[in-house]
Formats: sequence, structure tokens, C-alpha cells
Amino acid sequence: MSRLSGAQQIELLERSSVSFASSIQKPYLVAAPEVKILQINVGKWCNQACRHCHVDASPARTERMDDATARRCLAIAQDLPNLEVIDLTGGAPEGHEVFPLLIEGARSLDKRVIDRCNLTILSEPGYEHIPAYLAEHRVEVVASLPHFSAQRTDHQRGKGVFDRSLAGLKKLNELGYGTALPLHLVYNPSGAFLAGDQTSLEKEFKHKLLNQFGITFTGLYALNNLPISRFLESLVRANQFKEYMEVLAQAFNPKTLPGLMCRHQINVGFDGFIYDCDFNQMLDLPVENRMDIWNFDLTTYLNRKIRIHNHCYGCTAGAGSSCGGSIE
Repeated sequence: MSRLSGAQQIELLERSSVSFASSIQKPYLVAAPEVKILQINVGKWCNQACRHCHVDASPARTERMDDATARRCLAIAQDLPNLEVIDLTGGAPEGHEVFPLLIEGARSLDKRVIDRCNLTILSEPGYEHIPAYLAEHRVEVVASLPHFSAQRTDHQRGKGVFDRSLAGLKKLNELGYGTALPLHLVYNPSGAFLAGDQTSLEKEFKHKLLNQFGITFTGLYALNNLPISRFLESLVRANQFKEYMEVLAQAFNPKTLPGLMCRHQINVGFDGFIYDCDFNQMLDLPVENRMDIWNFDLTTYLNRKIRIHNHCYGCTAGAGSSCGGSIE
């Protein structure tokens, strides 16, 4: 699959007939007075290549965080006075060499740790130990499961993914995830429409997964698909890009602005550059002054202007959408 560069994606977004900057009536967002989340994208290698992936991850990608960068992230975490969560993402973060370093380092700082897991990695040869490792360190698992039907999940993520995802969920349940340990599922729409009501979707997912497969989980996050990377390409191929951008813009909800994740977090790429969010990272939109972890200054970061573009409609449409699900 061909990949659009960040600049090419920005050019496409600029061609749409909507303007996020006009919707918020200024060309930037203001940061919150404290950082609560440090999100670390460890790289783009993944055992899957999902159709909607905003990271454009796949087994062919070689970008990976090194030990020195990971250790510097932990040093920054130690110095952030109001930090609550260290959030590990990427392609499949469990498949990266720095994963245990970050997990154990974050737990030593007594921080909540999130692993954004695709579930199928748990059955890959060499990774069978991961569920027990996560449980041992009391890591919160946020797991991708587009739908409770095999057809819809496999359509978005590949043939056989649904069955392997269920197997991963059952392993996690056996270790106490979904009861004693937090296990959240992530729902993404399968097409060019907004995510439904998160509360209703959670009830439906819980009923279907328990009754049909005996699976339990803590809660569900409903996320809108942002018009970047592979999803952007699919919209263009299907001649749905303009229509989807108008759907997002018409559903713009100003009440979501205070809770946007970009206002409360630091996002770090595998190479150490800092971004307002993971989506900006994939568009090659680093924070002001191209700050990285080696020249990080908290005061400067908190006084920055958050970089925005038309993809930001995805986080502000309807009930909003963040790494923690609906905002409003």
C-alpha cells in the first residue's frame, strides 16, 4: 500500500471545503496548565496492517525507539509534577525492544501504565508470555476490537483477526483482566461515519461478548476515525473524502474543546520528537520550535500554541473522540 507523506496529507486536508481554525475562531488551541499524560509511540512495526490504522503500521515498518530515547522519556516522566499516566502505543508496542524497559520504569515511578494492544500479538510466536507479564506489572490494557462480529472486524483488520482477538481476550480474562484488572476495548466505525453513542455501544458489546463468547471487559472507548493516513487514502479512493469532512465539520461540538487530549498530554515519537498528539505525529506536525526530549522544557511546552488542522474535526465531532473515548 502506498503511503502519503505528512505534507501530502496536509495538502489534501487543505483542499476540503471546511476550516477547523474558523470553527474555533482562531488558528490554535491553548494548552492546559498541567500535563497529566505522557504518551509514547515506540515505533511503527506491527504484526498487522489494518485498513484504518492512523500510524500506517505494518510488519514491513522498521522504525523503532532505542534505549536511550526510552530512558530519556522516563527521566522526563519523573520530573513532571502532575503526571498520572504513561500511555504506550505504536504499531504493536509489545513487539518493540524498549517495551519492558518502559513498563518497568513507569511502574517504578508509581504511574498508571497503559498498553494499547491489538490482541493478536498475544498469540504470535515469542509473545505468548505478554499477558502474564502485563498482569504481573498491573498494566492497564486498551485493546482494539472494531466490532463483536467476525465479518466487520475481519473486514477492517484482516482475515482471522476476530478469532485471534477473542483468544487474546480470553487469555486476559483468565488473568483477571476485565474484573480485577482494567481492560478497555476500542471501537472504530467501519466506514465514513461517526462513532455511535459510547454508552449504548458499551452495553451492546458487553451483552454480545458475554453471551456469545463468555468474555468480560471493563469499558469501551468509541473513537471517530480521523481523516489521516490509511483511512484518508481509503476515503480518497472511494470518493468520500469531501463528504466525510463535511460530516465531521457539521457535527463540530465546541463543548469538546476543554477535554481534548492535546491540551493535557505530551506525545513522543520513536525518534524523540514531541507532538501535541499522536495524530499530529503522523502528519509530521511537531510542536512549536520542533522541541524534542533532549531539549524539553516544561514551561515552554505549557505556553505553546497547539498546532491544529482540519483533521482536528475528528476529535471534536459529536461527543468528541480521544484516546480515552468520548469527551462529552
